[in-house]
Amino acid sequence: MEETPIPNQSLSPIPVHVGSALIKPEDKGKITSNAVEAMNHYANQEIDLLRQQAELIMKQVKKIEERVEISQQIYQAEMRFTPKIMGIYHLYEKKDDTKLLSMIGPNEWGNSFPYKKHIAQVKLLGDHTWDVLATS
Repeated sequence: MEETPIPNQSLSPIPVHVGSALIKPEDKGKITSNAVEAMNHYANQEIDLLRQQAELIMKQVKKIEERVEISQQIYQAEMRFTPKIMGIYHLYEKKDDTKLLSMIGPNEWGNSFPYKKHIAQVKLLGDHTWDVLATS
């Protein structure tokens, strides 16, 4: 029996004679597994980065909320002077639970500390908001 020649044997998807190059089928499962692993790796990297950014944003939110709360207390507090921009002041709670803004720090009172507690050390900024330097 005579072998019928196959046209364009070099383009054949299957080996056409014993001396043909070995053609192995692709392992789709392995390809899919590698692709999914790579996808998960890069997705997890992006998720971690977004999580870090979210944590930073939440810290910034908390700091702003603290500034707003202290600022509200300051503007409702008793002030016996006009605060100067970039001046450092101290917010106290008096024994009757009202607030007072003072130029005198808690360590400067000596043994005669006249207030219930020191709430915060603050600085008046140029836009008339308060930067909280320390809280007690």
